[in-house]
Amino acid sequence: MELHDLRPAAGATKKRKRVGRGAASGSGKTAGRGQDGQLSRSGGGKGPGFEGGQMPLQRRLPKLKGFTNHFRTDYQPINVGDLEAFDASSEVGRNQLIEKGLIRKDSRPIKVLGDGELTKSINVKVDAYSKSAVDKIEKAGGKADKVAR
Repeated sequence: MELHDLRPAAGATKKRKRVGRGAASGSGKTAGRGQDGQLSRSGGGKGPGFEGGQMPLQRRLPKLKGFTNHFRTDYQPINVGDLEAFDASSEVGRNQLIEKGLIRKDSRPIKVLGDGELTKSINVKVDAYSKSAVDKIEKAGGKADKVAR
């Protein structure tokens, strides 16, 4: 079998019906659309989602999806592994993190997350901690204190 031998299966293809080509063609004049009305016009007025003049579903439903919690606390994340940059037995707070360039904004609360390893005993004072971060800080001999803002 060669490429030029390939043919569609018998009955798989039909000739396109050419409408509006004279009375003798069987679908001339009104081209199979009937006499009058919306559906006889070009364009037809019926696109996807058309509901006969009723307000379509996509316009009845709200436009914006989802929900935004305006009371959410947006933390600046920092990982336990980042605290390795500090000396052993040092106090680490907001100002020290800003000096080292680990956080940028002074206004947002800070949360320590548990990614990475800590080998030094460090006392950390920030707004929030993940459970794994507290475990790793205390395992290294440090303390994780929460600061009320």
